[in-house]
Amino acid sequence: MPEAAVDFAVVAYREEGLWQVATLPPRVAEALDTLVPALRVWPADTGALGLVSVDEDFFVLVRVLGAQVRLLLSDVTAASEWPLARQVLETLELPEPDDDEEPAPAGDLGIVADLGLSAMDLGVLCDDIELYPDEALGDVARKLGFERQFRAAVDAVAV
Repeated sequence: MPEAAVDFAVVAYREEGLWQVATLPPRVAEALDTLVPALRVWPADTGALGLVSVDEDFFVLVRVLGAQVRLLLSDVTAASEWPLARQVLETLELPEPDDDEEPAPAGDLGIVADLGLSAMDLGVLCDDIELYPDEALGDVARKLGFERQFRAAVDAVAV
């Protein structure tokens, strides 16, 4: 089992109609039981959105609004190797993938539809095997309107 290899974790939230983005410590994003509470502390008009990239392999979106938690895993096959991906599938009550399973997203493709990125468009991003997770999450940020803040946060942790 590989060690946790979180590339980056950021939280994006809208406060008084304006997007705010902040970095999260990578260790917080290694497990859902630390990530979800970390997202709950952020003030948000429409919920706090966690964007996590792991090992340049897959990403997880987590949206927390009060007691409601919505999840999206970009690639179910990551669950055979990565604890965070496996935890997402367990929370969604989905089985672990078979060895011959094809990459596919799992969870709520409509997680940010009300913010401006349709389930169909998010599904297309997940299905694009040429995109690295940071690129896919950058596209999410661009389409939702916080790309500049997202890039600044990711660049800050990449130094």
